[in-house]
Amino acid sequence: MAREFQRGHKARISDLTAGTDLYVGVQISGPGLTFDISCFGLDADERLSDDRYFIFFNQPKSPEESLQLLGPQAGDTESFRVTLDGIPQQIKKLSFTATLDGAGQMSQIGPGYIRIVAGGEEVARYPFSGSEFSTERAVMLGDFYFKDVWRFAAVGQGFDGGLDALLKNFGGEVAEEEPAAPPQPQPQAGGTVPGFAPPAFGVPGTPAPAPAPVSAPAPAPVPQPAAQGFAPPPGVTPPAPAPPAPAPSMHAAPTIVAPLHTPPGGSPVPPPSPAPAFDRPGQQPPAPSAPPPPGYGAQPHAPHAPHAPAPPPGYGQPTPPPGYGQPTPPGQMPPGRMPGQPAPYGAPQGAPQGAPQSPGVLGALQMFKETPTGQRWTQQNPKLVRADLGMGGQSVLARQGSMVLYQGKVDFSYKGAGFSGRIVGNATGQEMQLMRCTGQGQVFFAEDATMLHPIELQGDAVCVSAESVLAFDESLQYEVRRIEGHGIPGGALFTMQFQGTGTIVVKTHGVPVVLPVTPTTFADANAVVAWSAASQVIVSSQVRMRRNSYPGDTGESVNLQFRGAPGNFIVVQPYEI
Repeated sequence: MAREFQRGHKARISDLTAGTDLYVGVQISGPGLTFDISCFGLDADERLSDDRYFIFFNQPKSPEESLQLLGPQAGDTESFRVTLDGIPQQIKKLSFTATLDGAGQMSQIGPGYIRIVAGGEEVARYPFSGSEFSTERAVMLGDFYFKDVWRFAAVGQGFDGGLDALLKNFGGEVAEEEPAAPPQPQPQAGGTVPGFAPPAFGVPGTPAPAPAPVSAPAPAPVPQPAAQGFAPPPGVTPPAPAPPAPAPSMHAAPTIVAPLHTPPGGSPVPPPSPAPAFDRPGQQPPAPSAPPPPGYGAQPHAPHAPHAPAPPPGYGQPTPPPGYGQPTPPGQMPPGRMPGQPAPYGAPQGAPQGAPQSPGVLGALQMFKETPTGQRWTQQNPKLVRADLGMGGQSVLARQGSMVLYQGKVDFSYKGAGFSGRIVGNATGQEMQLMRCTGQGQVFFAEDATMLHPIELQGDAVCVSAESVLAFDESLQYEVRRIEGHGIPGGALFTMQFQGTGTIVVKTHGVPVVLPVTPTTFADANAVVAWSAASQVIVSSQVRMRRNSYPGDTGESVNLQFRGAPGNFIVVQPYEI
């Protein structure tokens, strides 16, 4: 019985069959769509360093015939023969791909599959359908890859840029065709059929119909050299009798689509809420309508009240970026501003600025007084946050060792993740060493002088890396979320998803930027801090070097592309983990 794979599943081929002479069949179709199905033989760097191992309709076999294109048969749109023990040592991966020839998108395809047959018996099958894709024009269906032994992986990831993006991902280029000369008008004599135009590319040595006299002789057509990337070899004619239509322009960057799964439990992620305010926890926007994500094109708030007196001398720090957090109502300055801002640390809300201070030490430290707000979470300054355990009746989970001060009766206990939680945390890098804070007191949290940002969730969800989480209400649900990625270390990225009603404190190195999600929003995987859980995350491999040219690693080979409806956001810090 064939073993059925899902996207991302992997297995040793020896666990599927003891044979090494394998048949690989691909079935893919869609109304009005035409597909080119190919196999790329890649080296250890996942590059097509030898064009002879690009198996397609114009190059149906490799030099030693370990890879052969067999054509449509047995209900398969295309099929291959793979002899594993005959593949050269420099070939470490075989990637079976499908690209659209002409207009269309992969979301229009019907149910299809890639399957492995050994000894006349089907041993593995990865079924897929158009619902797994969106605007992709090229997809990687499955891989044979050598890691100690040959293995099979169900990939199911694609590129919006079609064949061009697919080739660039494998380190190659598409040969650019020279534009054909405009056809000259033909005389309607000598038996010429009206409306017939000579072919754009004649066979060398074949005389063309006599053209009308021109001022300069047109150069005779010459055979094109072998493509820098993967153009058909000279002298080989494609099976289609008519010349192919010009390939559509490729504008999209090479991207690899990651799966967008429903969270465990079957409940879909609720629609995204407005981007959180990275300033005061619990502060509501002045208008009921949802504001745009903070920090994106916002203008500095100009209160209508008279200008405040100058700040105390010696505290001339720069003003934080405008729009960072929700707008502040006129006449009210939130706590937690940097020294030198209109309101110093610790000034009670509504207190007149420039009020006389006590002389001596207390007067000098007045600006650093505790900020009273009467809320469960209060940001004391950009790098210190306070939780009032007596409000809400819920415990707080925080990173072990992050408590710097507490008042009242507070108990601290170890919060274990359990055996399965430790296994998952170690495997994904999303393990959190937590402590539980309970009681009727106030606890102050900080870590390594990083900037802290309380985010209040109201039934919605946010994705945050475990490394960027300082503390959160125990009422929030959290789990590890997988971001599939082809060609990235470990085969995938992971993050934590928090959902429910409560507050989570996110830490950043430096002042972050909050941007709305657009189709052209990319972020470094090591710099992104958080994003709305309703966003679709796509791994983008920005490969710009030419084939057989290795100038060195740019350090930006793996980025994340974000997609989503209006209202989704990402948070990026000026620091790479």
